[in-house]
Amino acid sequence: MSSTAATVVLDRGPITPAAVPARAGFRGTVRGEWIKLLSLRSTWWVLAATVVLITGVSLAVAASLDALAADPATAGGPATANGAEAVSGGFQLGMLTLAVLGALLITGEYTTGMIRSTLAAVPTRVPVLGAKAIVLTVVTVVAASVSIALAYVATIPLLSKHDLVPALDEARTWQVFGGTVYFLVAAALFALGVGTLLRSSAAAITVALTVLLLLPGVLSFINLDWVQRIVDYLPLPASGAFLGGDGDSLSSAGSGLSPTTGLLVVAAYAVVPLVAGAVALRRRDA
Repeated sequence: MSSTAATVVLDRGPITPAAVPARAGFRGTVRGEWIKLLSLRSTWWVLAATVVLITGVSLAVAASLDALAADPATAGGPATANGAEAVSGGFQLGMLTLAVLGALLITGEYTTGMIRSTLAAVPTRVPVLGAKAIVLTVVTVVAASVSIALAYVATIPLLSKHDLVPALDEARTWQVFGGTVYFLVAAALFALGVGTLLRSSAAAITVALTVLLLLPGVLSFINLDWVQRIVDYLPLPASGAFLGGDGDSLSSAGSGLSPTTGLLVVAAYAVVPLVAGAVALRRRDA
């Protein structure tokens, strides 16, 4: 006896490909980093502290010119000072706060574990660091520019008594103002690179502040030629080589370097840690 095999066809609906996790493009990565940075209250506190410190110290530097004029031992001191440097006199403390911001921009994600989600959305990883660098640069430029503008306005009454109000049509004024912004950006990017390498907020901030601010002061007490040569190539003295260019300024740091060399040295401090951090970020597990 023959039998006919029955075939049952189940209608499961249209076949769809497996869901693929969405991956952010570089523009989306930058937008995401921008939102993350500005959504933190700590970011606004750091930026506010930067503006207050730079403006406050600049006011103190400008006010000290009265003491220089009144002291016979320093007679003529204000006449040889540079008004633009007085306006940007607080940039060293600005380096401190912006370096902290740069370090926390990456180490904060390692602390909270958010870095895993970030890298899952951008598996190639390096664009994440590039996006963070762009966002940090923009924020730093804005904060530094606002700080210098406020310091300029605030110090006019004090500087005008000594005829030291920086002329906005002079190249020297913009060399100092532009150099100040440049060095603040470099300090922030240096800390970002160090933070990417170390992945620890405490360690990254300690290393960044030691290299940026502590080492120049400590090593300056060691009166050896080769040590002083090393000091010239630290970020703060190298910035002084550009900001102090003429030798008649408020700062004599970095006197062993030319202004152009000072610019290049500071650029290296920003670029090298970022490149090393990008390599480490790509090779290591989150």
